Amino acid sequence: MSESFPLNYDSEFIHSPSFDLSKIIRPNILSLEPYRCARDDYSEGVLLDANENAYGPSLTTEHDGNLNRYPDPYQIQVKERIMKMRGLKSTKNLFLGVGSDEVIDLLIRIACVPAHDKILITPPTYGMYSVCAQINDVQVVKSFLNVKDGAYQLDLDNLFDTLKSNPETKIVFLCSPGNPTGTCLSHKSIRAVLDSEFKGLVVVDEAYVDFVDREEGSVATWVDQYPNLVVMQTLSKSFGLAGIRVGIAVGHADVIQILNNTKAPYNIGTPSALLAAEALSDDGLAKMFDFRKRLIAQRGVLIEKLPQIDGTGCVLGGNDSNFVLIEILDAKSKKPSNDRALKVYSMMAKELGVVVRFRGMEYGCDGCLRITVGTEEENATVLDILQKALAAN
Repeated sequence: MSESFPLNYDSEFIHSPSFDLSKIIRPNILSLEPYRCARDDYSEGVLLDANENAYGPSLTTEHDGNLNRYPDPYQIQVKERIMKMRGLKSTKNLFLGVGSDEVIDLLIRIACVPAHDKILITPPTYGMYSVCAQINDVQVVKSFLNVKDGAYQLDLDNLFDTLKSNPETKIVFLCSPGNPTGTCLSHKSIRAVLDSEFKGLVVVDEAYVDFVDREEGSVATWVDQYPNLVVMQTLSKSFGLAGIRVGIAVGHADVIQILNNTKAPYNIGTPSALLAAEALSDDGLAKMFDFRKRLIAQRGVLIEKLPQIDGTGCVLGGNDSNFVLIEILDAKSKKPSNDRALKVYSMMAKELGVVVRFRGMEYGCDGCLRITVGTEEENATVLDILQKALAAN
């Protein structure tokens, strides 16, 4: 059954005193007649509708799935398994993209008029929000996080002042847990933004949410309460499937419908869908939770041992992700040093064979390296190599 059709403004389309979707989505998107194919309505039988190769793929080994056929445009099986896992009510609340990056790009494209509208981000944060905005000729305004003592939480007064000064803002992007901060934003602060006078979309990026080891986790179920909320998740992190590029958007059915109307017809390929469905099966979930437990334990090892190395400072942030943010100190002043951190990063990668990430140019991350949590062996190696690089610099 199709999930793609022009919106019916008199029935399901969101019109309410607090949020009017027709004032957020670009008029040309609202009037868009989405690409339709026979496969939207009929997916079984003798399929001679899509100019596919009836003899099959030119591969030398057998593979699961009919790779000579175009994939399910909406990947209902995958959505049903995500719905069950996340406690959602309907597959109509779910959109699948080619990674979260496609979701980010589509949200900006459907809402923001080029050279006119704006998005708001909260640095330090994920870089693709700004990249996608620039590609779409959309201005970025910034409300910096409160970074004192590595808090990395929203400065709500500044955020609301920034929105007031920039009425063209259509989307607020909140990264929780943050990248590179590794910190989950307080649910109280996210709710404050949703309950505010802002009439645009609030997008909460939860790429790392499965690594949150405390009560405040996902806000995905809030989409029933807030029609302007979109929650992004991914199979790249906790599921270990970065290579298949499957991102997830959770939102009100009308917002999801617009994303479906706008996306490429067959954006998720059959191999990716098959692997996603396997990972979301009961056995796949059991393996994910086992790996999650082990990664959280190894995160604790890094948090404990990194500050013990001579030349390091504090591990910053809430440590709610599968990485840690560690300060590299100047040898004399004992203050965070971008110069030394960059030298250590470069030496580790070029000479010692261990690649981490230099994040010192990000706001509130002076002198910081971001280190992904690895296996027991990888973590032992990175601790040893970091110590050697610091001794040499």
